[in-house]
Amino acid sequence: MAANPEHKYPLTPDVFAALEVTKRGCDELLVESDWIQKLARSQATKTPLRIKLGLDPTAPDIHLGHTVVLNKLRQLQDLGHTVIFLIGDFTSMIGDPSGRNATRPPLTAEAIAENAQTYYKQASLVLDPSKTEVRYNSEWCDPLGARGMIQLAARYTVARMLERDDFTKRYRSGVPISVHEFLYPLMQGYDSVALKSDLELGGTDQKFNLLVGRELQREYGQEPQCILTMPLLVGLDGVEKMSKSKANYVGISEQPSEMFGKLMSISDELMWDYFTLLSFRPLSEIDLMKKEVAAGRNPRDCKVLLGQEIVARFHSQAAAEKALEDFNHRAKGGIPDDVPEVTLSGAPLGITALIKMAGLAPSNAEANRNIEQGGVRIDGTVVSDKALQVAAGSFVLQVGKRRFVKVRLS
Repeated sequence: MAANPEHKYPLTPDVFAALEVTKRGCDELLVESDWIQKLARSQATKTPLRIKLGLDPTAPDIHLGHTVVLNKLRQLQDLGHTVIFLIGDFTSMIGDPSGRNATRPPLTAEAIAENAQTYYKQASLVLDPSKTEVRYNSEWCDPLGARGMIQLAARYTVARMLERDDFTKRYRSGVPISVHEFLYPLMQGYDSVALKSDLELGGTDQKFNLLVGRELQREYGQEPQCILTMPLLVGLDGVEKMSKSKANYVGISEQPSEMFGKLMSISDELMWDYFTLLSFRPLSEIDLMKKEVAAGRNPRDCKVLLGQEIVARFHSQAAAEKALEDFNHRAKGGIPDDVPEVTLSGAPLGITALIKMAGLAPSNAEANRNIEQGGVRIDGTVVSDKALQVAAGSFVLQVGKRRFVKVRLS
């Protein structure tokens, strides 16, 4: 195909096929014409593009919300490009203010190191390790020193920083903004300079930070990166974004039956967003399922396909089949075969303490909430008395629809 006169490199059908892959499920691609030219150059010169994702290890585990961008990275890897999986060990010590209405406490170096250990291992369940560079931004941020930090800060204005929505709201309402919070987008942007990034991915809440990187690359004489923002995955509650702090998440290291059961709990409407953002099925296949459901097909059938696909990705196909079997068994009032066992002492033990000690609730308040909602059972019998003292013996303790523990209490 002949080159477009506005472009140096030919715009082949493969370029537009790659553009379609890039845009699947995305919220925004900036600037699309620049990205098309980068794709065309990459194809013509056989040079992979450098695609960056930065993650601050603020918690040790990755949930499905994180995999929305990881899935996109894998799709771009499959097109032949190089992914830079950037662990923000330096920026974590600042604390990302994105979407915050108050200063976010920075993490300690020890907490960051501990969390970072599990990040890439979990991300590798999605990414192709042979096409992934793992980097830590302390590599170039630590050597900057005070002099370099001041020189970097001189390249961006306070007025531009206050264009950021969350900063503007806090400033107008008199909520304190610490000076160090301005350093976060600067340092994230400097990461793009250090890595010579062609494309940076992030959630919609990261758009401002990604744009800073684009501007700083211009300041340093580099070709500016393009920006791809992905929607924030709504959690199991169907309202808030998926987050461990909101307890509406599906962890990718969770047990197969727990993962499958959580996915089966989402609403029929939310299911289609999960298909678009989490499934690797072709969009044409997903569109066909939508039409079949509209024509009368039970949406549960489609949800089962989604749940099994996700479980198989992070565990195995056999685990996905077993998870479905366990789910159907529980739906009929049964108890799964692979229930974990715990041995506790101190009988008689209050039901609230028992639930917490068995690992089925993080706090007494959460245990009491489950009792109040009728979600606690002992050997299938609902517990309604928060003052119940449980005698010594062996029994199955259930909290909610999916959490079971065989307890030996002495």
